[in-house]
Amino acid sequence: MTRVTTPTAVPRSVSRLLGPAFVAAIAYVDPGNVAANLTAGAKYGYLLVWVLVVANVIAVMIQYQSAKLGVVTGRTLPQTLGEALPGRRARLAFWAQAEVVAAATDLAEVVGGAIALKLLFGLPLWIGGVIVGGVSMALLTLANPARQRRFEVVIMGLLAVIVLGFLSGLLVNPPEVGGLLNGMIPRLDGGETVLLAASMLGATVMPHAIYLHSSLVIDRHGHDGDPARVRRLLRATRYDVVLALVVAGTVNIALLVLAATSLSGREGTDSIEGAHAAVSDALGPVVAALFAIGLLASGIASTSVGSYAGGAIMAGLLRRSIPMVARRSATLVPAIAILAAGVDPTMALIVSQAVLSFGIPFALLPLRRFTRDPRRMGGFADGRPLQLASAVAGVVIVVLNLLLLVLLFAGEV
Repeated sequence: MTRVTTPTAVPRSVSRLLGPAFVAAIAYVDPGNVAANLTAGAKYGYLLVWVLVVANVIAVMIQYQSAKLGVVTGRTLPQTLGEALPGRRARLAFWAQAEVVAAATDLAEVVGGAIALKLLFGLPLWIGGVIVGGVSMALLTLANPARQRRFEVVIMGLLAVIVLGFLSGLLVNPPEVGGLLNGMIPRLDGGETVLLAASMLGATVMPHAIYLHSSLVIDRHGHDGDPARVRRLLRATRYDVVLALVVAGTVNIALLVLAATSLSGREGTDSIEGAHAAVSDALGPVVAALFAIGLLASGIASTSVGSYAGGAIMAGLLRRSIPMVARRSATLVPAIAILAAGVDPTMALIVSQAVLSFGIPFALLPLRRFTRDPRRMGGFADGRPLQLASAVAGVVIVVLNLLLLVLLFAGEV
């Protein structure tokens, strides 16, 4: 994928500069979030609300840093990594781990969309996966710099459907305020909650979205290095990131709260299909249908954005690109194979999100290094408060992942 660095005119209205963060935010409301958040809420009530709040705060910071790197330098995060790594072998190794993360992302998104089609129309999972993959290929024809704004509009429309689908249940059965506030107190309860916390973190702070955002702002705005233009774009980017991730964070918390409020103690809520049936019993078929439609929109939108990110990663690290549709076809095969093999789709979603959480440090730590470097960023380098906050975020993520590894090897998860 070739980056376009020709600057475009900057509109006076900030609202006309919004969009790239909303595309990146789709990664934060993909089907993996649905599985992890519903499971957490149904099994443990409001216990893990704090994980989503912390994850969303971290996500705002990280996505802003990624976008800032693109706006200031005109280089994507994968490009910057490719230039900083000491040789081809290092670039290949880094690309390989990023591709594992991308494969886990594709799995979650295709499986989630397939589950939605099964819930809505009774289609076999593998057929649903093929349909989701085909629709995402059509969307990817818009994913190029010449049609960037159209792609953003389509994705933002799907995001609106996701919001409607996943918030409708809370309108019928509002949450308990006391329980919600109690869930803001950080704590865990055994090995399974660590797995769920890691899954929720991996589903909320998505590695491919970190790589992608720097590409989105360059494709949308281009680059010329003019400090006044950069300052204006960074101001718009802050609004873009905060608004987009407030929407995504609200959806994530709503999913957990919906499960805690309406699904706790009900049989079968450890799967998306069971949760859908329980939603139908508790809140009615209309809310259940809206939930399934939201899940379908989530799968279609997020798999398109994931393929876009994969292309940016390959172009930056390996300096090669393949057509988007060809890439989508290749990454679709493993997901369809898993669906056809009869693997429990909800567990596949949860495990895929845990895999994503292990990829976060590989994106987050280099990003932090690049955006605090005044030689690269000039006067736009991260200040001390942001440097400290990103360091704390990195420590939290690494410690949680190490704890998960210990529990896995001990057989407690």
